[in-house]
Amino acid sequence: MNWHIGRLLIEAQGGSKRAKYGDDLIKKWSLKLSSLFGKNYSYTNLKYMRQFYLSFPISHSLRDQLTWTHYRILLSIKNESERNYYTNQVILNDLSTRELEELIKSKAYDRLSYADKENIKLIDDSTSLTIEDMIKDPILIRTNKKINDLDEKALHKYIISMLENKFLELGVGFALIGHEYKIKEDNHTFKIDLLFFNVELNTYIVVELKTREVLPKDIGQLEHYVYLDVRIDL
Repeated sequence: MNWHIGRLLIEAQGGSKRAKYGDDLIKKWSLKLSSLFGKNYSYTNLKYMRQFYLSFPISHSLRDQLTWTHYRILLSIKNESERNYYTNQVILNDLSTRELEELIKSKAYDRLSYADKENIKLIDDSTSLTIEDMIKDPILIRTNKKINDLDEKALHKYIISMLENKFLELGVGFALIGHEYKIKEDNHTFKIDLLFFNVELNTYIVVELKTREVLPKDIGQLEHYVYLDVRIDL
């Protein structure tokens, strides 16, 4: 209904290119509709409805998972790819409006790891997600400790306690397989800090925790886990 009211406003204002000059018309409509149907048709709400139509001009792209409050929050985002990203996150993770606001506040879009972030489309049932769609870079972990007091062991313990509840910061579709997970190669035993399985991608994700700048040897350590023919006993 709000989308159709927005469409009618745009048409009455002479189309999207002229719509920004039609505030007087919205004021007149607001007075009339408010007197007939109540405060939901205030001048401010009608402006939201107009903006709603302009931001989401294709009606079948609207999703039932998002409420009007979700959409009102998203309307503050001018960049279409960024807006599409947060819309997709609501759909994928069933985010409440409060969780959506927190995600936007954390600048999750700015921390995306995939290269083509300026061309994000709204997902549908046929969309195929990739690992770049799943993981933010960097991942932000908020603790009540000062960074100088936080070592890798403490960070590890904190993340495990957080994972027992919900760890959306990591991304979409992750399940924890184990922490300090042991893998063997010949006579050597290695411990992976965190081993995840992603149900969307049907693949394992290896995570090593560092509280310092990443060094080349750290990359080599990850490559050793990922690329060698290592048997993982599940």
